[in-house]
Amino acid sequence: MKLIIRLLLGIIIGVFVGLYAPEVVTKVLVTFKGVFGEFLNFTVPLLILFYVMSGIGSMQKGSGRLLGVTLFFSYASTIVAGVLAYLVAVEILPVLVGSSTSSLDQGATITPWVSIDLPPLMGVATALVTAFMFGMGISVTRSKELLKLVDQSRDVVELVLLRLIIPGLPYYICAVFAEMGASGTVFSTIKTFAWVLGLVITLHWVWLLILFTMVGAGTGRNPLSMMRTMLPSYITAVGTLSSAAAIPVTVDCARKLRINAHVVDFAVPLCATIHISGSAITLTVCASAVMMMSASGIVGFGTFFPFLITLGVALVAAPGIPGGAVMASIGLLVSMLGFDDSAVALMIALYLAQDSFGTACNVMGDGAIATIVDHIGADRWDSAGDPRQMDD
Repeated sequence: MKLIIRLLLGIIIGVFVGLYAPEVVTKVLVTFKGVFGEFLNFTVPLLILFYVMSGIGSMQKGSGRLLGVTLFFSYASTIVAGVLAYLVAVEILPVLVGSSTSSLDQGATITPWVSIDLPPLMGVATALVTAFMFGMGISVTRSKELLKLVDQSRDVVELVLLRLIIPGLPYYICAVFAEMGASGTVFSTIKTFAWVLGLVITLHWVWLLILFTMVGAGTGRNPLSMMRTMLPSYITAVGTLSSAAAIPVTVDCARKLRINAHVVDFAVPLCATIHISGSAITLTVCASAVMMMSASGIVGFGTFFPFLITLGVALVAAPGIPGGAVMASIGLLVSMLGFDDSAVALMIALYLAQDSFGTACNVMGDGAIATIVDHIGADRWDSAGDPRQMDD
């Protein structure tokens, strides 16, 4: 609860600073955001590498099956959420969206005083493949020495997360909202597309309720209690605009759901990369809105479904980068939905105004995916060594 309060205060203070404080104050926050963001991007691949590797390597039996289960449910959640969003958008958007296009001002840019380039040691995809390869290798060979080394490396990364990144997140969120308030870009966009924003957020929560209800029914848990436990991860993602940046908080929330620690360590970072149901909903509604604002109108389901299937794979490259989902989808929007330059520009502006909410839906849903994976693999855990503990 303390973390939620700090995150909310960061959002509120950031908005007021951006709107009313002298520009020099916003400039300080934007400088901090740039430096902290670079460090965060540097840490994320290491977090994915060691957490996923340790989690898979610790599963002495059945890790391949549970990995497949995680992939299946993550991708299924993404596609079904996108289909739901399309069906609702087809019915609702024609009532809300006019036929004329809108121009969006880009707003002023706040330049930081200092910029630090801190490239990560490897990309997210490289970290993920490496973690799969070595994690499965450790699981098969039962190499205790290598597993110990990986676990100790994970502990070092976790120490950085607990001592530096998590305490710095409220300030980072404050800086993000201060920059938006000062430039006015996002708020003017949200005002212009308020009905689309409302529809997107509503669909996010509808899908989360559906997802947690299905998982709750399958595992015998209270879906509303599960959603309340995962709420800090949602708020963190709203501020950071990054599912990868929210991983530390998501891991902490998932552990409070009494999920096996091994499952949490590999499923949450993995889902941060492959479970993008919220982004699928946001992209679907935004793309439908842009198409409605053009002369062509929304394409039929036979055209949109292949786009959605391909999008679920393409978005794997997006996590960790605010706005990365819409950037990764541009090629598909042009080639499969016929977007021109004006439509792409409008799509980017509209999506960026709502990016944080889609990311928040992604990470909160990761708790549901991890829960069902843990339930399916429950028969594989040694009850004497099961590290589940309830944290009230």
